[in-house]
Amino acid sequence: MRVAMVTGVSSGIGRVTALELGRRGFHLVGAGRSADRTMPVVEQIRSAGGSAEYLELDLMRLSSCLDAARRFVESGRTLELLVNNAAVGGTRGITPDGFEIHFGVNHLGHFMLTMGLGDSIRDGARIVQVTSAAHFNADGIDFERVRERTKSLFGWKEYGTSKLANMLFVRELAKRAPRLHVYGVHPGMTDTNIIPKIAKPFLRGRLFTVEQGADTVIWCATSDEVADQSGLYYRRRESRPPSDAALDDVLANRLWEQSETWCLETGLDSEGP
Repeated sequence: MRVAMVTGVSSGIGRVTALELGRRGFHLVGAGRSADRTMPVVEQIRSAGGSAEYLELDLMRLSSCLDAARRFVESGRTLELLVNNAAVGGTRGITPDGFEIHFGVNHLGHFMLTMGLGDSIRDGARIVQVTSAAHFNADGIDFERVRERTKSLFGWKEYGTSKLANMLFVRELAKRAPRLHVYGVHPGMTDTNIIPKIAKPFLRGRLFTVEQGADTVIWCATSDEVADQSGLYYRRRESRPPSDAALDDVLANRLWEQSETWCLETGLDSEGP
């Protein structure tokens, strides 16, 4: 059976994606921090005749990301699909490892998970990284500031930086691992927990449903139309040009090397996929 891992399946785009992949015959590994919130999705897939399991993963903690990857590797299975979906947005804080919370969760946690999975991601597998058009709001990455607590009022500046990091990761991973197919997806402005409740009344009629938001994620994960593509940015089932900063090869390489260094300091012993 084909195996797919999706992060953040307890609600929103991740939940819709997980249910659809389960319906399409994947064994779904739902990776998340809370078993209480994730197991209802696992059980829903099972009750519909599918196959699914829960994998504990706290993206705020690099050690948890590495432990989750190692548990999967030790199972002896291979991944056909990895969907790095979970994210935080519009918040403030710092992770236990000392990273600004958006950068630590949205980029570095997924970087550690992906690197830790290593060769268990089989040749020809797909990795879908959920990013955002918010990456256009960041013109670079301040590598000192990502080690500091959130400074902007609602964290949106830092959120944009983390989404730029997502796109740089997509492009660099596609270059370093040509055996894989890697996709960066902007799901659209979707009615999820990323949008603050206070803002939703002002966005009435403009927000995508979670089903609409998940559409391009699922399309990149499964469609034959993108089977031979890698390293691109997608929106509404079309490849689009990302920001100029996302096309900066020097920045992409620096982000990769620095992210790898931080992960090695936390125990990573894999060369990645």
